[in-house]
Amino acid sequence: MRSRPLVAVLAVALVTVAAAPGVAVAASTGTDATDASNTANATLVAVYPDPVERGDPGEFVVVRFPRATNTTGWTLTDGTSTARLPNRTLSGTVALSTTPEAAAAHADAPVVGLDGRLRLANGGDDLRLRRGTDTVAATRYRDAPEAEVWNVSRGAWRPLGATDLAPVRTDGGPATAFVLPDAPDRTVETLRRADDRLLLAGYTLTSERVVEALLAAHDRGVEVRVLLDGSPVGGMTDRQARLLDRLSAAGVDVRLPTGPYARYDYHHPKYAVVDDRALVLTENFKPAGTGGMSSRGWGVVLEDAEAADALAGLHATDRGWRAATPWGRYREGRTFAAADPAVGEFPTRHDPRRVSVEAATVLVGPDNAADAVAARIDAADERVLVQQVTVGSRDDRLLRAVLRAADRGVTVRVHLSSGWYVREDNEALAAWLNRRADAEGWDLEARVDDPDGYEKVHSKGVVVDDTAVVGSLNWGRTSRTENREVAVALEGPAVASYYASVFRADWSGPDDRSVPTAVVGAAAVCIAVTALLVRRIEFGGREGVVGWRP
Repeated sequence: MRSRPLVAVLAVALVTVAAAPGVAVAASTGTDATDASNTANATLVAVYPDPVERGDPGEFVVVRFPRATNTTGWTLTDGTSTARLPNRTLSGTVALSTTPEAAAAHADAPVVGLDGRLRLANGGDDLRLRRGTDTVAATRYRDAPEAEVWNVSRGAWRPLGATDLAPVRTDGGPATAFVLPDAPDRTVETLRRADDRLLLAGYTLTSERVVEALLAAHDRGVEVRVLLDGSPVGGMTDRQARLLDRLSAAGVDVRLPTGPYARYDYHHPKYAVVDDRALVLTENFKPAGTGGMSSRGWGVVLEDAEAADALAGLHATDRGWRAATPWGRYREGRTFAAADPAVGEFPTRHDPRRVSVEAATVLVGPDNAADAVAARIDAADERVLVQQVTVGSRDDRLLRAVLRAADRGVTVRVHLSSGWYVREDNEALAAWLNRRADAEGWDLEARVDDPDGYEKVHSKGVVVDDTAVVGSLNWGRTSRTENREVAVALEGPAVASYYASVFRADWSGPDDRSVPTAVVGAAAVCIAVTALLVRRIEFGGREGVVGWRP
């Protein structure tokens, strides 16, 4: 059972900025006694100029009043048209709109109606908030994307409703570190232990064993909620549709973010909250991933109520957004792609290990994960071990942090997948990194995987000194800036040592040999042709594309 109720572990942003909870909009006529001089400041927070609906009803401008302010005589203008604020007292964060009823469907702040005409131009506008003839605040925006909000302080567009969460650091505690395909039962066994709540968030769900665990928990009276991506690369499979039908028919709440108000390109995390435990993975809930039938992946079960509550808060936030469509409504009129599950079997070479985590930090993308990982690499003193499907480009932000670490004298190893869909790019990148290392005299080496004990690298793992980062964050622009991702930074020599030992074994492969480039190239062609003939490699390759595809 939970040791504490769900608390505000995650500070959810208000239309891309933090807002004070319980904002009050005080109505008044005449002079405001708390601001008799009417000299209170006000700040422009956000602008929403391009709603999805035809004609753009529901446009609004978010303003923060730090203290109660009489807005009699205040106006909002774009230079050609002007709207008047009400003759009343406003306080806190409010959304100002000439179409307040429509704006209420979009804004999380209390909506205050404006008198007059003010149409926010999609191509750009210069807005001024005025008190009489004095300009109190101003902002300029250009080229508004549909259903996105202009964040004034950041000078950037964010999807409507996008969160702005800070990392959540906990005291850690006992944990079970494991890798796949070596521990194919660990995920299911963890889910089966639920007594109170079981909240699963993933990209895809095609594992029958996982679905059986969810159904059994639901039958026991456990709160079970599932959140999956609504637009996976290659389309949703008929196998997943059948499994979601079973869950929905049993009464399990299944939702999928989709449609014009989806806040992120992909819902790509892989985690579950099981009572007071947090399960975080690099792998999808599918036979090739958590089923142990293909991919090298990393996972951890944290017995950490604070981390579990943080992820529960995130789950509630993403599930509660308007784009999170119930399965029954989502599947109406849709067709699904045929796909065969992975069928590989691999030995257990790395048993799960009970470890002590000295501190854990829950990271969420696109809000804070890339910043946090880059900062940890920039603080590295001894080692940086990177195992990734691929890296988006030579200019990738996280790769640049790795190069800076190597330039400081840190030992760096970069291990990339040999999957047919990324091999050519990864070989070119590894060769470039090795040339850079030779030229600069760095202790850096990169190589493409030579699988032994698994089919392909699909993990997104990093070991930085005595910290291991485990989660869904691929190294590419989309994953960093456009996807919902989740990772945990696990601090402590025991937990870092576990993943580092697996990394070293994978790095060595069957034997520590070097294959001539020409031979590797010919082999890659053969592997690619064979894989295509064997039914798209189940497009387990599909999973690898998400987040790093240019």
